[in-house]
Amino acid sequence: MAEVGPVADKVTSYFYALLFVRHPGLRPLFPPAMDAQRDRLLKALLTAAEHIDNTPVLVEYLQNLGRGHRKYGTRAEHYPAVGECLIGALNKYADAVWDADTEAAWVRTYTTISQVMIDAAAADELRAPPWWQAEVVSHDLRTPEVAVLTLRPDQPYPFRAGQYASLETPWWPRIWRHYSFASAPRSDGLLAFHVKAVPAGWVSNALVHRARPGDVVRLGPPAGSMTVDHTRDSGLLCLGGGTGIAPIKALVEDVAEHGARRPVEVFYGARSNHDLYDIDTMLRLQQTHPWLEVHPVVDRDGLLQLPDAIRTFGPWTAYDAYVSGPPGMIRSGVDALRGVGFPAERIRHDSVEELVASGS
Repeated sequence: MAEVGPVADKVTSYFYALLFVRHPGLRPLFPPAMDAQRDRLLKALLTAAEHIDNTPVLVEYLQNLGRGHRKYGTRAEHYPAVGECLIGALNKYADAVWDADTEAAWVRTYTTISQVMIDAAAADELRAPPWWQAEVVSHDLRTPEVAVLTLRPDQPYPFRAGQYASLETPWWPRIWRHYSFASAPRSDGLLAFHVKAVPAGWVSNALVHRARPGDVVRLGPPAGSMTVDHTRDSGLLCLGGGTGIAPIKALVEDVAEHGARRPVEVFYGARSNHDLYDIDTMLRLQQTHPWLEVHPVVDRDGLLQLPDAIRTFGPWTAYDAYVSGPPGMIRSGVDALRGVGFPAERIRHDSVEELVASGS
């Protein structure tokens, strides 16, 4: 991986060229524009390599990938073709270190990785569809760039507060983007998402500016581990920036539904007061639940002041932390938490790599 890292773009381009020339029947499984897809392949490889010595983390990551690939129409017989072309691309661009032993090791590794994904997909097939159809039942434009969408799936959709789902719109087939659930599971089965239109974002702009009640989108399976452990009685310190307040709101509802009076401190970050689009909802929750405190934190001079806010309040020795928002905000939030002594195992957030890859 160190050898191919500097030429990552060439490796991934060559891999897809090989794949589509040797196996043209697989091309329809991929989006028309391949830029983001190229990034995802290498990020997946790097993530797998990073956790190669941490079997539980690696297996969970691969299982999520295997389940998620079902929505693309991926089948078990597709994996050998991908492996053949991946090894062909690595062979070409890592030729300085490539030999028979290296190739044998990669064959073993890819076989193991793909089998974990195949098994996870097969198990998932017994209990869930590859995707859900979901009708837009309401579309609330909170700001010119942020919409709150409520969807009705065509069959029960099991998920946990704090997780996210991938969405595909009818206007951009085979292009999926991740959005967090903005509520805990509801008795009426409806799902809520907060979507911010980002520059050149195909899916986000379609959902914010084009979607209307009656439109039908597709949902992939739920993913993410930013969930509450209800066997613990620790407090929750929640940092939500922008539309990252959506899963934080879901976590608050989740704590309320479990009836435990655990202290929950929410720091809601935004670039301006105008961007605190869901502050009224959060303040109503605070009025309803005496164990909840909501702190708006507005940007000054281009930088969110969350680190200062975290240091001002506290102490946080009896709390678990949850961080949600844009990738830069997650990184700064985690740094701030570590700076006040939070151990890494008590900080939960979605994969920054996934967020970067799905940012439109």
